[in-house]
Amino acid sequence: MAALSQFCRIKWERARDLKRKGKYQEAERELKDALGEDPANLLLKSSLADLYMRQGMLIEGRILTEEVLAADPQHPQALVVLGEIFSKETDLEEALNCFRHAFRKDPKPYITLRIARTLRKMEQYEKALEELDTVLVAQRENPSFLKEKALSLNRMGRQSEALEVYEKLRSLDPADSFVLKEIFRLKGRGRSDNTVVKELSAVVKIPSRKDDAQLHGYLGQKLKKTGQVQEAAAEYKTASQLEPDNLYFLKQEGFCYYRLKNYSKALECLEETFRKDPTDYIVKGTLEKIYTTLGRLDDFLSLLEDTLQLHPHNVKLMGKIKKIRKALDAEKQ
Repeated sequence: MAALSQFCRIKWERARDLKRKGKYQEAERELKDALGEDPANLLLKSSLADLYMRQGMLIEGRILTEEVLAADPQHPQALVVLGEIFSKETDLEEALNCFRHAFRKDPKPYITLRIARTLRKMEQYEKALEELDTVLVAQRENPSFLKEKALSLNRMGRQSEALEVYEKLRSLDPADSFVLKEIFRLKGRGRSDNTVVKELSAVVKIPSRKDDAQLHGYLGQKLKKTGQVQEAAAEYKTASQLEPDNLYFLKQEGFCYYRLKNYSKALECLEETFRKDPTDYIVKGTLEKIYTTLGRLDDFLSLLEDTLQLHPHNVKLMGKIKKIRKALDAEKQ
């Protein structure tokens, strides 16, 4: 760890604790106070870059990581942050390179987890499992690694093995809602969707489960499959209110409204999703269809331009803006 004065160490430790609680802006203020005293400290800079990345401020995060790596090309934390930024920009090869480079310098389990997660996203499941097992052989009950292993097993079609892992995770933490949802999903494979809907509808009414976003979201998924789209939208809305940072629920709510041709509500959900994550091409395509149907391509262009200001490095967004502008110009002629 880079040498820190007592003042900076206190600030850095406070920021670390606040970050763990998800209080990113408060953590950011603590780190900026520390950097006011020691502006060249690489640990403080990379820690602040990490906070920027977590808040979706990818440009600011990249600038700081590049400053750190210019001073120390092998700085592990900066490499990890840069890898996360590449991952968010869906440049998985570059993300993997950063994580592997960081691991060579600082072979810690948390970096192994990022390598495995990136390999899973690249659909290299066997390699992902190999990475995870290097840690699980010594830490058999590590929840983060077990969850990641279950995800890869599931993607490989090895559902019975994935279920075993989730059952183990449930014994470690019975309150984990994601694990419980996955157990419901995997155990329900042989039952009809209507049966699962009936079971889940009863479960989410239980006081201890009524605030379980994952179960409400899974119920929404099953309701949609059975054609109960309005009810599905309501469940996704509940899930989104319980977990406002989970864009999946908000996105699915929007898709339900789109299917119901309730375009105003669909736009409300999907626009918010798109502003936060413009890389989702399905959301972008659905928004374009809605605006085209409504004859409001100019409003779609405004949305694209506003979103580009939030994500100025998104090249695909720039391309879409040029295409829509061209289409609007052709209409005027």
